[in-house]
Amino acid sequence: MKFAVSYSTPYHGIDPDRIVAYARHAEDCGFESLYVPEHIALYPGAMVGRFELPPSLPYFDPLDCLSFVAAATHRILLGTGVLLLPYHHPVVLAKRLATIDVLSKGRMRLLTVGLGALPGEAQAVGVDFSTRGRRADEAIDVMRLLWAGGEDGVSFAGEFFTFDDLCQFPKPHGVTHLPIHIGGSSRAAARRAGRRGDGYFPGGALDPNERAIQLDLARSAAIEAGRNPETLEYTRSGPIDMTIDQVEAFAAQGVTRIVVSATATEPDRQREELSAFAQRFALLEHLPS
Repeated sequence: MKFAVSYSTPYHGIDPDRIVAYARHAEDCGFESLYVPEHIALYPGAMVGRFELPPSLPYFDPLDCLSFVAAATHRILLGTGVLLLPYHHPVVLAKRLATIDVLSKGRMRLLTVGLGALPGEAQAVGVDFSTRGRRADEAIDVMRLLWAGGEDGVSFAGEFFTFDDLCQFPKPHGVTHLPIHIGGSSRAAARRAGRRGDGYFPGGALDPNERAIQLDLARSAAIEAGRNPETLEYTRSGPIDMTIDQVEAFAAQGVTRIVVSATATEPDRQREELSAFAQRFALLEHLPS
């Protein structure tokens, strides 16, 4: 089991010193990775499910934030939970991600993408909300094509993106392409994870039966696409006060990574929460040498 930690600027704050301190302490505790979320823009009345998002929530750009964290840390992997893929141009995004991966010496490895749930956010960036799933599928294909392409260039002709003989350097650090995990709480997201993802990170308040169905869908979609379902990572969120029994229950469900977050708002208390979790699961003892 891998253990990650998340930092949400709407909840934990936007002070750069606090972000660095949180990331460094997570790294010192032995957490594998740090995740940050994304919203590009909000508006009055924006609803995610039954919850209204206050329009003043201060969401940082996740990639700028992770680049800042990378410069202040040494080992911790960098993740998004989630980046709203349809609202980014994949040619530009591929360049940004490869740049962060090179500058961090290979740590931009937990990109998790989702479709977004706010029609007004899609409209603001000129994206037809109803097409965002197809747009995301193309974007994944475009980024992988660019990362793998050489000096002769690569070409793509899709519904949303078209180019000829395009070259993009630098390449990701030491790999052909960066892992792309799929986030979401729908069966469509599970199928996308199986067809195109390196991992699945379902959110939402799903009951155990639905979660099992979605994991089976992801694995069966992988098989149908000619991919190995055993290589698909399965990430879930969990509470910071998780017990060993709870973690073992997650493992029995096929979970390979658990993401927790400090619930406290005061830095000292946050450190205590992360430290207690790390000690409970002996994270430092399981770091690769």
